[in-house]
Amino acid sequence: MAAGPVGGRGPGCRSNGCEDCERSQRGRQETWGIAFRTVPEGETALAGVIGAAEGSRVWSHPALGLHAVVDAAGAVRLGAPGRDWGSLVPLVEVTATGHGRMWSGERFVETVIGDRLTYRDHETVRDGDRDRTTIRLTDPVTGLLAEVALETGTDAGFLRSRVRLVNEGAEPLRLESVTTLTLGGITSSPSSGDGLDGLTLHWGDNDWLAECRWQQAELRDHVVPLSRFAHGHEGRGCFERYSQGSWSTGRHLPVAALTDPEGNAWLWQIESSAGWRYEIGERDGAAYVALFGPDDSHHQWCQLLAPGEEFTTVPAVLLRTETGGLDAAFGALTDYRRGIRRDHPDHRALPVIFNDYMNTLMGDPTTERLLPLIEAAATAGAEVFVIDAGWYDDDAQGWWDSVGAWEPATNRFPGGIQEVLDAITKHGMTPGLWLEPEVVGVRSPLAHTLPDEAFFRRGGLRVTEHGRHHLDLRHPAARAHLDEVVDRLVGEWGVGYLKLDYNINIGPGTENGTESAGAGLLGHHRAHLDWLAGLLDRHPRLVLENCGSGGLRMDYAQLAVAQLQSTSDQQDPLRYPPITAAAATGATPEQAAVWAYPQPDQTLDEITFTLTGPLLSRIHLSGFLNLMDDEQFELVRSAVSVYKEVRGEIGTAHPFWPLGLPGWEDEWIAHGLRGADASYVMVWRRGSDDTGRTLTVPHLRGAAGPATVLYPGTSDAGAEWDAAEGQLMVSLPRANTAVLVRLSAG
Repeated sequence: MAAGPVGGRGPGCRSNGCEDCERSQRGRQETWGIAFRTVPEGETALAGVIGAAEGSRVWSHPALGLHAVVDAAGAVRLGAPGRDWGSLVPLVEVTATGHGRMWSGERFVETVIGDRLTYRDHETVRDGDRDRTTIRLTDPVTGLLAEVALETGTDAGFLRSRVRLVNEGAEPLRLESVTTLTLGGITSSPSSGDGLDGLTLHWGDNDWLAECRWQQAELRDHVVPLSRFAHGHEGRGCFERYSQGSWSTGRHLPVAALTDPEGNAWLWQIESSAGWRYEIGERDGAAYVALFGPDDSHHQWCQLLAPGEEFTTVPAVLLRTETGGLDAAFGALTDYRRGIRRDHPDHRALPVIFNDYMNTLMGDPTTERLLPLIEAAATAGAEVFVIDAGWYDDDAQGWWDSVGAWEPATNRFPGGIQEVLDAITKHGMTPGLWLEPEVVGVRSPLAHTLPDEAFFRRGGLRVTEHGRHHLDLRHPAARAHLDEVVDRLVGEWGVGYLKLDYNINIGPGTENGTESAGAGLLGHHRAHLDWLAGLLDRHPRLVLENCGSGGLRMDYAQLAVAQLQSTSDQQDPLRYPPITAAAATGATPEQAAVWAYPQPDQTLDEITFTLTGPLLSRIHLSGFLNLMDDEQFELVRSAVSVYKEVRGEIGTAHPFWPLGLPGWEDEWIAHGLRGADASYVMVWRRGSDDTGRTLTVPHLRGAAGPATVLYPGTSDAGAEWDAAEGQLMVSLPRANTAVLVRLSAG
């Protein structure tokens, strides 16, 4: 797949009588046929101001095959060599009140300000193995300065971007949308045809209990050919996905990709918990991608910049791989994610976690119920024991709408909660607790003692959702309250693990004074991340699990700070495999927390089915282990033992999918991890009449080592390796069973 010498066609709209577009076109006509100056080998950028008589590359990255090019008129666009100028997109696209688009529609490119922005200067700074190039553009009409920060790895195929806007003009400017990153000129490989033909679009749908459901379609199914030559216009539409409200992944993942039949891939990720959107469309016979944070149309976001004020977008990253398709692209994204997150010992230790909630206590813990579970979990090999929801509940009306103080319920713990926490510690485990820090129940005393300004408000009224108010962590009283809570739990009670849940979608955000709701949500989101970082600064070994009713806030704004991500609240073990198998698309394997909830009333096959799932991610064990017989309990203990054997490779391994990313109803599902010393493949059979599947593992073709069934050890599953073909033949004689196989080479 290729991405953008410039040919003889210009920007998108060429309507007869469209004065804005004709003025723009006249100013650019002489530049569309320019010859670009070549940057010498190894030089990433040209210094100084580019002369108006020629075009030049101001930024270049060989691994990505991309250049930022400035034309004679000063416009800057990002693309690959060999693309028509008209197929590329301005480096920054901005809509502002009074400064909209040149061609009206559903697309947020071809903006008036984006077309006017011209090159001022640039600079490159080396920081370790990363380069950061800042390209500055200015709008001569409004005085807006756009600083585009392009961050790359020296040999890595990623481009991370964010944009800082400064109002250097004399009048206020009301921003309504800003791109973080744009790329045009994307076409399929030559053997697949021209233009968009042959490009496949991949995107991730997300929902409660149904996370990480990947879809694919030919791009031409969504961006159809319009006989543009007959109309003189680009289309008005595009393929778009965006978040809604404060669950950043309540509808879709902020991750998507384009691939072609030869294995080339472009993959992108937007890093925002407070609104995001991407669009894919067509310009001059090539595809473009535009990545955004929140905007006015989709998130009620606008930002008023008075003279001298500034705004910085959320980050986004674009990755390119030339072989290996989606597997290779997600492998590169996994490395990138590991590189941007906060370092923490949990990423290397990967302790086994027992949580009392799922299909077990379900938010109803007591000393009497917990102590037998603690002993059983420790015997099974757990290293962290988390008391989930309900430990604070002493309200006869229920706890949902009364939370906020986070004090232990004396009726649940007659000897005090410290008795239970000490029991966890005495059994060699780290104690953990569940919190939902950003909410205060409407019946909580804190709803009256904290000032109104400490809560989300819209139209001057406090926002209420599902019996809760929402704290605004920009307010010092809200932050001080939560700091006191966490410092008490960690510093005084000895808690070393916090599961931080988030069970309401509060809508577009909060209006503090004249700010827009979307700007308020972004402000709170940034304050929330700062609060999380502050906790870890004060308590460096504290482990934070990010949860949003499962995986409804699974984004890399959160996961660059939090150590783990809850993947789902799914309670049906037969529904969990497609979520588990695709979880590495939303989080690194070592951050993806997957439930295993074996029960004493289950068959042995049912127990091993649920226990197999998390063995290549983060095991979140639950279930009434204390009520199991010896044979059942041994299956649990052996699963934990296998996990401890393989976990040393999980944190550096790369995911792959021998049967492709799973469909929701697929009967056979497989995913694997490619480690340094071995590769691991997990296979589920759900209800199929077929008893076997052949999986292709191309990276091991020619490797002579055997295939070894790791779990379940008592399984009658079969695994045979064909080194010449690079194929693994797996047999599962019974439906609703699963197996973990190790292959000898990485």
